[in-house]
Amino acid sequence: MFDSVVAANRAALAALGVETNERDKKEPVERIEPAKDLPEWDAEKTVDEPEDLSVGDRFEFTKTLSDGDVRRFAAVSGDTNPLHLDDEFAEQTRFKSRIAHGTLVGGLISAALARIPGLVVYLSQDLEFHNPVRIGETLTAACEIVEDLGHNQYRLTTRVINADDDIVIDGEAVVLIDSLPEN
Repeated sequence: MFDSVVAANRAALAALGVETNERDKKEPVERIEPAKDLPEWDAEKTVDEPEDLSVGDRFEFTKTLSDGDVRRFAAVSGDTNPLHLDDEFAEQTRFKSRIAHGTLVGGLISAALARIPGLVVYLSQDLEFHNPVRIGETLTAACEIVEDLGHNQYRLTTRVINADDDIVIDGEAVVLIDSLPEN
């Protein structure tokens, strides 16, 4: 467990750009520009313009959760539960291996919502966790507009599924869609 905490602390320092020793030096991290996707992401949407949003529109985001994702999330969030970081510890639990943080998995819903055209403001989210996520699983967050609440607010179903189509997370969100500021 000590090694997991040390690794999490090193990851946190690395995320802040602090190198702890020669061994920890890595290639520069690719910067993510706003509204851009990385090659390992897959996203789909059924509408491209905010004024065209309506009930039935869908937004999806697919990503494989890596060990690095889990460790970086632990470093950023402070959630260093050994269930997520320590193989030997996790093998002794009901899950029999490490699993990803539920909040990290839920974050894929936010990534899907970010594909809605316009400036998306998250107003609320209800989540139900159904299945654990193993390190290395590929997940898809799917969001669908189910109600136009007026005043540019929408209620959406939110679901995360794994490659076997098992529901990992099920829920609902409400978002506000503002106009993008002019440059």
